[in-house]
Amino acid sequence: MPVTWFSLHEPDVTPLAVVVLAHGAGGNRDQAILCRTAEELSSRGLRTVRIDLPFRRKRPKGPPSPSGQPADRAAFAEASARFGVDGVPTIWGGQSYGGRMASMAATDAAGEDPDGATPSGLLLLSYPLHPPGRPEQMRTEHLPRITVPTLIVHGRRDPFGTDQEIAAAAALISAPARVVDVAAAHDLGPARSGAPRLAAEAVVEFLLPAIR
Repeated sequence: MPVTWFSLHEPDVTPLAVVVLAHGAGGNRDQAILCRTAEELSSRGLRTVRIDLPFRRKRPKGPPSPSGQPADRAAFAEASARFGVDGVPTIWGGQSYGGRMASMAATDAAGEDPDGATPSGLLLLSYPLHPPGRPEQMRTEHLPRITVPTLIVHGRRDPFGTDQEIAAAAALISAPARVVDVAAAHDLGPARSGAPRLAAEAVVEFLLPAIR
């Protein structure tokens, strides 16, 4: 049976980095923001792989469950082992839930699971800082344990976090962090907002120099 949980975007040059991107809770690896961002990254010399997280590999629809989070986090190390290049830095990330799992996986690798693969940086698209309308339920507990440079791409109309809330959350990260704001909602409106291009440009201008 053919493997169908990943899509690989190869650059035309020796990769500057390897980027692993995962989807949000309601999507899969074919989310528009992931596809367009992967194209922008590969055109700038970064090998980029879009992955389906384990919960999505099990069923085509439906949200993830808390009990499945360890497997979803482990998927980033799995993809790194398969698509990584010796001597080339790796960036983990994704949209919404996928980015959150990437950021938690980075702290797992650095702390609780010191023998696991560790990314050199993070690319978080629409980080879901809190459920819409529930700012008291901040998902920030692990952010101070992030020790790798982190780029956050945030929509100004995102109900999962205001500009001010995202800026405050980024300040908790124990490494260089940058927020790129775009005129969009939680999906980042890739067809109109320019988010994929802006994300790729910031990866090249900020994240790559920070992780080398």
